[in-house]
Formats: sequence, structure tokens, C-alpha cells
Amino acid sequence: STLRQVEKGEAGVSLGIYAQVLFVLGLEKDLLLIASNDVVGRRLQDVELLVKKKTPKRTL
Repeated sequence: STLRQVEKGEAGVSLGIYAQVLFVLGLEKDLLLIASNDVVGRRLQDVELLVKKKTPKRTL
């Protein structure tokens, strides 16, 4: 069933189904958090930009 697919995290389930599940559970306002600012994620992303990646040495 579709609910089982949602529970398993199947890729074929549409976003509308997830919205319906959140509505039934009274969590529909959590959809607004999807695009909210992620402070921790942003800091982790910024740290990766600061770290120099080593380039492999060429062998001839």
C-alpha cells in the first residue's frame, strides 16, 4: 500500500502523499520548515570550502 511505501521511504511516493500524511498527523506546518535556514548545515558547508583539497601528484 502507499502508506507502507511512505514508511519505507520509497522513492516513487509523490510529495502530495507526504503532505497528506503530515496533514493527517497534524504536522502540515512542518512543510514550511523545508526551505528554512539551516545554520548547522550552512556552517558545515562553509568549512568544506575552507579546507584545501590535495591534488594527486602526476607520475610520468
